[in-house]
Amino acid sequence: MKSLYLLALITLLFSCNAPQKKKDVALNTETRDYSIETVVEDLSNPWGMTWLPDGSILITEKSGELIHFKNGTKTNIANVPEVYNRGQGGLLDIEVHPDYKNNGWLYITYASSEGEGSGGNTALIRCKLQDNSLVDIEQLYKATPNTTRGQHFGSRIEFDNDGYLYFSIGERGARDVNPQDITRDGGKIYRLYDDGRIPEDNPFVDVKDAKTAIYTYGNRNPQGMDKHPQTGEIWIHEHGPKGGDEINIVKKGINYGWPVISYGINYSGSKFTEITKKEGMEQPVYYWTPSIAPCGMTFVTGNKYPDWKNHLLVGSLKFNYVELVKLEGNKVIDRQKIAEDVGRVRNVKQGPDGYIYIGIEGQGIVKIVPN
Repeated sequence: MKSLYLLALITLLFSCNAPQKKKDVALNTETRDYSIETVVEDLSNPWGMTWLPDGSILITEKSGELIHFKNGTKTNIANVPEVYNRGQGGLLDIEVHPDYKNNGWLYITYASSEGEGSGGNTALIRCKLQDNSLVDIEQLYKATPNTTRGQHFGSRIEFDNDGYLYFSIGERGARDVNPQDITRDGGKIYRLYDDGRIPEDNPFVDVKDAKTAIYTYGNRNPQGMDKHPQTGEIWIHEHGPKGGDEINIVKKGINYGWPVISYGINYSGSKFTEITKKEGMEQPVYYWTPSIAPCGMTFVTGNKYPDWKNHLLVGSLKFNYVELVKLEGNKVIDRQKIAEDVGRVRNVKQGPDGYIYIGIEGQGIVKIVPN
């Protein structure tokens, strides 16, 4: 009898210490107590958007147009750098400096063919807006090498509470070459000072031949990035292949595992890895299987949407809705469909007026207005 008791106790202890399988969080449809109003019409692929102090909006079209929308009128901004408009590449994200009112700096990522080799790769510039034209353009970063592949340029931009600038570059379709190699661009989150200098405490500044702007690696194609309203941490989401889209928290020097570990498979249905966990590689906060093809994300702050406050909104290109990802700390506790059937969601952001704005391919920009 004692031996049976001892065996049961040992079994219980081992089961308590065993890795816990991720519990799937069901996707629900929330009762709609809001309306969706069109703000900007007739846009093709509104990839990025940001607001100026006067409440007007700057919108990037992937094809290469930068649009200033003010008082119902769209104006094309002149002197926009030439973009490499191929596949997923083009004019990508745009963000204002946290102290824009005083310094006037805008930050833009785009696919650029500048430099050696055919094709293009992701570049980051800062510039100013004067008389409906970009001026004082400075290139802060240009990924290499150029390639004619059309996949995975990234790219989103965000500032943290200390004024550091973060931006993402996808692994450019070179899955087995770029993301795990810190001497190569692609499949990374980068961190710079606002003028493009490399911070002295970046994780790989003392590593021979490393790209010293790198802050994290082992990423696939991050197309969502925002600052947590309470912790100040930078959160991202990134596309998986067939399944395995992820939400991650950006941490200094961390390897997020792509493609060594993944919860996804090849688009053909075959496997490219047998493992989802490995020592020294970070697990995601959450992953989607099947994939929702996430693009754009924003934390909800303010009081316009009390039930959504401090939770996360993520756009779904694949399923034509916005997903409300409810959080308890860093744990996902609920998922709800928001703005169902609006179209392919390219971006979702909270504006300075507290409203949620959604960029929709082939349509334009809408906002969610509580009833």
